[in-house]
Amino acid sequence: MSMLKTGILLAALTALFMGVGYLIGGPGGMALAFLFAAGTNLFAYWNSDKMVLKMYRAQEVTPESAPKFYNLVSELAQNAELPMPKVYIINDPTPNAFATGRNPEHAAVAATTGILQGLNNDELAGVLSHELAHVKHRDILTGTIAATMVGTITFIAQMAGWAMLFYGRGSSRDNDGLAGLVLIILSPIAATLLQLAISRSREFAADEGGAKISGKPLALASALEKISAASSMKQLDNVGPATAHMFIVNPLRSGGVMKLFSTHPSMEERVKRLQKIAQTM
Repeated sequence: MSMLKTGILLAALTALFMGVGYLIGGPGGMALAFLFAAGTNLFAYWNSDKMVLKMYRAQEVTPESAPKFYNLVSELAQNAELPMPKVYIINDPTPNAFATGRNPEHAAVAATTGILQGLNNDELAGVLSHELAHVKHRDILTGTIAATMVGTITFIAQMAGWAMLFYGRGSSRDNDGLAGLVLIILSPIAATLLQLAISRSREFAADEGGAKISGKPLALASALEKISAASSMKQLDNVGPATAHMFIVNPLRSGGVMKLFSTHPSMEERVKRLQKIAQTM
């Protein structure tokens, strides 16, 4: 099922690439966009995890440099019957965490200094177990590829849109300007919709899986509330819409109608479900 979801997402991203190519250069532009999309898909499969970690200046740690953090991940990975992932720290006071990689054998877990300092051991175990559940469910390939591809599509579409808007030529200038406006306006919307394709239901599944791995669903619920409260006051450095869906709590502040486009379920519903899980354990 996970590979099917990945295939559907890649097909949608490729179709969007081709649509942008057609608007820019007609059938020839669409063919070039297809070739570019194929190359980008292949590159994203092998390298997108490295790009995301580099984007947030994540530093790999060892048992010697961060023994408490590393050993906790190791213990939880054994509970989850997973290979030991690489472990990274992001130097940022805003608490948050994510997992990345193309499969359980090539996975990484990253956490901010804020989350390591702001949560107690049980809460941190709950957060890390949530991320390991994503690894176990093989969600991270789709999420990581989406982070790379959506950012690339948005950048290319908007650059092409501005070029068409200001440098359209001759009798087709008005049409070029209109097409440029369409690209500029619709590309962020398309990126958001593609992020929503990374189903919110997978966050619920990771919460449930994390509760089972750590054995402490209420600690995970407490951690989610703390992270959410901190994120509402300060946004994580360098965060953008393309990678927001990867974090355990949406690092982008949003309210009103924008909540409808959130890549994460409501915090109230997540906490409520974890409380029900705790009652059954």
